[in-house]
Amino acid sequence: MSDPRLRQLTIKTGVVKRLSKEKTVYEKEVDTQRNRIDKLKAAGSDDYVLRKQEEVLQECMMMVPDCQRRLAKAFEELSEMIKSEEELKETSQYIAAEAALEDAKVNLP
Repeated sequence: MSDPRLRQLTIKTGVVKRLSKEKTVYEKEVDTQRNRIDKLKAAGSDDYVLRKQEEVLQECMMMVPDCQRRLAKAFEELSEMIKSEEELKETSQYIAAEAALEDAKVNLP
C-alpha cells in the first residue's frame, strides 16, 4: 500500500463504516431507552428516575441527527474520491470502498 491514495481510500472507507454503525447503534439505543421508560411508567417509578431516563433519551435522540450529518459528509467525500480515482478500480481498497458506500446508503436520509 505504497500509494497514498490507497491509504486515504482505506481511511475514508473506515470512517463511513464506523459512522454508519454508530448511527445504527444510537437508533437502537433510542428504542431501548423508550422501552425502559415505558416499563418504568407502568411500574409507577419515582419521578426523579423517570426524568433522568428522559434526559438520557433526549441525549440519544440528539446523537442520531449528528451521526447522520457526519455520515452524509463522509459518504460524499468517499463518493467523490471514488469518482476521481477510477484507475484504482482493480484494488481491494476500491472494492471495499464501493461496498461500504452501498451498505451506508441505508443509513442516509
